[in-house]
Amino acid sequence: MELVLQLIVTPIVLMLASKVMDGVYIKNFKSAVLTSISIMIVSFLIGWLITLFLNVATLGLLWIIGLGIITRTIANAIIIEIIDQSRKDFDTKGFMPSLKLAIALAIAWGVIDIIF
Repeated sequence: MELVLQLIVTPIVLMLASKVMDGVYIKNFKSAVLTSISIMIVSFLIGWLITLFLNVATLGLLWIIGLGIITRTIANAIIIEIIDQSRKDFDTKGFMPSLKLAIALAIAWGVIDIIF
C-alpha cells in the first residue's frame, strides 16, 4: 500500500518541484512517473549501499543521535543525481537542487508514513 502511494505522490512532488524550484526541470507528467519509478528502483538496488557508506563516513554519529534521516536524504540526493545523469527528460542543475528535491521527497514520504 505504501509503495503504491509513493508511486502516486512522487511524480506529483517532482512536477511541483519543477514548477517551484529553479534548478529542477522535468519534461512532462509521463517523464515524472518514469523518473519516480527509476528513483525507486535505484534506491532499492543501491540506496542501502550509499547509506551504509555515509554512515561509515560519519562514524554512525547521525544514527546514534537519532538524525539518520539526514544520511538517508543525502543518499537520496545522490540517487537523484544518478537518475539525472541517466535520463534526458529530467535535469537538476547541480547538487543543491537535488538535495532540495530529496528533502521535498523525504517530507512527502514522511507524511505518507505518518498517515499509513
